[in-house]
Amino acid sequence: MTIDRLRAHWGFTRMPFSKDLAPSMLHHNASHAEAVARISWCMEERVLGVLTGEVGAGKTVAVRAALAGVDSSRTTVVYLGNPTVGARGLYTTIVSALGGTPRFHRASLIPQAAEALSVEESERGRKVVLVLDEAHLLDAEQLEGLRLLTNSEMDSRSPFACLLVGQPTLRRRIRLGAFAALDQRVALRYSMTGMDTAETAGYVIHHLKLAGRSDTLFSDDALALIHQVSRG
Repeated sequence: MTIDRLRAHWGFTRMPFSKDLAPSMLHHNASHAEAVARISWCMEERVLGVLTGEVGAGKTVAVRAALAGVDSSRTTVVYLGNPTVGARGLYTTIVSALGGTPRFHRASLIPQAAEALSVEESERGRKVVLVLDEAHLLDAEQLEGLRLLTNSEMDSRSPFACLLVGQPTLRRRIRLGAFAALDQRVALRYSMTGMDTAETAGYVIHHLKLAGRSDTLFSDDALALIHQVSRG
């Protein structure tokens, strides 16, 4: 059965539960709203934040919603969705996103990244927000690199906001003694929890309405089972 026939069979105008939704169309629950508020504070205060949650908890959705509320004319977002590029890849991503040409030698690439972050604010008047998704995959060298970048102003101020987004192992890993210096710089820690039964039902109904079905498609028992299997 093709996608078009499947949509026609169920009376959908679009496939439900897709990710290609505008921020205004996203479903909101208590944990999501709290995450968005904390992320927004992290960006405003230019601090280092750690957002964790199980797979499917809505971490990236919360980040998208928070970023949708920033002034794009005065904010530069640097997003790294694949942290397996190594420490050099991290610095290269920052420099390239801020309009520079990454230097070849790493010894000169590190200060180049730090300078690019500082110049973006001091000379261009733009706030930089660095978002590292799947941050539980960051290696020790990358975590140490982040600490060095946040230390560029001798602790007097931070030239950028940084948000580490990942699974719960990220939170536990940063607390290890080897990363004590970075852990001390974390100003925001928030762990997203799963939805309760009512929120799960609301989530399903919300996305079905977006797809063109406002009538009852799932029974209460089915919604309760969905909540149980998905763990919210």
